[in-house]
Amino acid sequence: VNGSSGRAIMAWFRENERGFAMSIRQTAVPLGGGLGALVLPSLALAFGFAAVFGLLAAASALSAFFAWRWLHEPPTAGEAHAILSDGPAPLRNIEVWRISTAIGLLCFPQVAVLTFASVFLHDFAGLGTTAISASLAAVQVGAMVMRVWSGRFTDRHGNRRQFLRLCSALSALAFVALWVLVLAVPALPASQSLLIAVLPLVLVVAGISVSAWHGVAYTELATLAGAGHVGTALSLANSFVFVGFFMVPVAIPGLLHLWSWAGVWLSAAACALVAWPIFLKRA
Repeated sequence: VNGSSGRAIMAWFRENERGFAMSIRQTAVPLGGGLGALVLPSLALAFGFAAVFGLLAAASALSAFFAWRWLHEPPTAGEAHAILSDGPAPLRNIEVWRISTAIGLLCFPQVAVLTFASVFLHDFAGLGTTAISASLAAVQVGAMVMRVWSGRFTDRHGNRRQFLRLCSALSALAFVALWVLVLAVPALPASQSLLIAVLPLVLVVAGISVSAWHGVAYTELATLAGAGHVGTALSLANSFVFVGFFMVPVAIPGLLHLWSWAGVWLSAAACALVAWPIFLKRA
């Protein structure tokens, strides 16, 4: 689905529209996840899991209908907005591999925030359910807004690589700040209350900055691959993404055991920092 929808965007939208379109596409996952989290637990409690799976089946059928109704090739292939790539196939294109690798690297700290931020805020900062929920909601809403804005902004200015490097640098800086705060809390007991109050704010900034790049990165990757190879290129990137989704929850307990939360956030900063030079264009 991800590769096919990316190919549709490349086919139907012009170069100065694709970032915005791809960024809107990228909001679908957190939006759907948020709606599911809001509706499905209550539905399961009230009517059981049969109702949950029935609703999911109905939503899938509705999506299939929309795809059948609206998702077609552009009317005239010769006048399509997409530009077919005359370069190498994606799996032989080093630039496609570079961007895919950088996407995967940035997903490592993003997944760390999405999966372990609530544990961190509860166990380390001692925050309650309301504060934790508000922090995580701020990350998700902020990420959705930034994804859409960044797509529109980079379409207007043609600066996708610069924006991706900026996201990498800001993410690394935010996670370094989080690392410093984690070290400072036990070292400065007199300022502990202030530092604890700042922690969720820094975490929200880190979570947004490391989640804002998706639409822009996928648009840049699709442009490099060309419209005829978008599905392959996006699938390659998604493979790296799912490696992160698998490895991060497995690795973080070990990092916590060895180096506590300071090690977790410093590792997140390192991943973002390593992604920064990969987004540089090759000379």
